[in-house]
Amino acid sequence: MTTRTISQINHRIEDGEANIYTAEEFKKLIKDGDAPGFDEVDVVTCGTCGVMSGTAAILNFIVSEPGVFIRANEVYLNGVWLGSVDVILHGTAHSIYDESYGGGFLLKEILEGNPIDVRVESAEGKTIENTITKDDITRAQIIGARMAFKNYTAFTNPGSDEVKSIFAAIPLEGNLSGLTFSGCGDLNPLQNDIPHNVIRQGSKVLLNGAVGYVLGDGTRSSAEKPNLMLSADLTQMDPYYLGGFKTSQGGEVYDTVAIPIPVLTEEIYNNLLVTDDMIDLPVADIRGRHLPLDNTNYARMWAGHDLRPRYKRELCSGCDDCTVERICPTNAFSDKKINLAYCFGCAMCSHYCRNDAFDMNAGSVDLHINDEDVTVPIILRQSDRLRANKLSLKLKQMIEKREFIL
Repeated sequence: MTTRTISQINHRIEDGEANIYTAEEFKKLIKDGDAPGFDEVDVVTCGTCGVMSGTAAILNFIVSEPGVFIRANEVYLNGVWLGSVDVILHGTAHSIYDESYGGGFLLKEILEGNPIDVRVESAEGKTIENTITKDDITRAQIIGARMAFKNYTAFTNPGSDEVKSIFAAIPLEGNLSGLTFSGCGDLNPLQNDIPHNVIRQGSKVLLNGAVGYVLGDGTRSSAEKPNLMLSADLTQMDPYYLGGFKTSQGGEVYDTVAIPIPVLTEEIYNNLLVTDDMIDLPVADIRGRHLPLDNTNYARMWAGHDLRPRYKRELCSGCDDCTVERICPTNAFSDKKINLAYCFGCAMCSHYCRNDAFDMNAGSVDLHINDEDVTVPIILRQSDRLRANKLSLKLKQMIEKREFIL
């Protein structure tokens, strides 16, 4: 079997001779029937972006002058309770004032440099209040306990009553009215490296734009459904790549991960040939996550569909109670304006705007459920291929510039 080493690939990168592709570029060549051979590929940068509930941040920051209090019992940042002493912020932590505002939204605000309200309840009964910014944080590390899942499940609701779930931005209506799903399909790093030939403990990654490392398998990882435990410096991250995501059961957090796959062997190369149509996606009843209804694939989720909505301002009537502003998972729409830096491409706006002011083809899927053929519209994506592609491209460029050494 033909093999090569990391050192050999690094020398080719140094000499400007390496052939580096993003997963998006490589998969397009495959689908066009023009895939480069093993000898013509050195590195493929893969990426994924989606809701990753296991995200947490360990923070150290200055609240007051020394001696003002001895020990903190409770700490709140913008009303988000962080617990005691160690100040560990969980991505799914919620504000005591607003259930939909949680750790993901707070992390984004910190990285954007916004002022953050701090309240400390000390062991001796004192309340210390202050305001901090990113510059006041002396140490901040993200640790993702379970990230970059290879396998996901899509959900729909065959019942008659709506169901609240972390897999739906608002309670999911019944009678098979819509389908929600996660996963970036053939862009996902773990989908391109079966079974962990390259991605191992100590492997370098980009986590939300910052160089980080694989700590090992994630907390819910298995051979069939692997995920990763990752870590990187929060202060080096780009706020575009992480943030909050509202669900009908409270705020969640999304992250973006990019990982290089050095093509060392033909087996590694062959694993990279996977495409969306080859990747199964089970569809389950949202009333019970493990109740299978049918099966589909990621080509039906992504192929030919829009990654972002087109906002037709002339159709917006400025409703006093704007449905889109209220339900947008990432708070990307307000005052008749869409903030594309916040937009996740989830497709909720195109389905729920009363005046059809958002044009977006998110697709639908044909299913066979309860002995009937049904077509179910895709109403929510909890993963974002646009961000995944952008971070994969950034990683490719960093490798080419020798800013990220394999």
